[in-house]
Amino acid sequence: MTRTEILIELKKVFAPYTTNKEMLDSINDETDLIKDLKINSANLVDIIIDAEAKYDIEIDYDSADKIINVGTCIDLIMEKLKQDK
Repeated sequence: MTRTEILIELKKVFAPYTTNKEMLDSINDETDLIKDLKINSANLVDIIIDAEAKYDIEIDYDSADKIINVGTCIDLIMEKLKQDK
């Protein structure tokens, strides 16, 4: 999968959890999940669970702790997908 493909899918994953729907349309690697998308920390756990199910990957606690913006989220998913090959 490409970064763009993952980004498109992540918009769908983020949608139920963000209160800033307008920002969702223009997200990029630098978009902060908490500050920009207004996703609360409890919902970050839900997003991780949804991403694990969507991509059939497992995200450990240390990796999850590094997710701060869209770019780090995409990087992590790409890394996990490569590990499973």
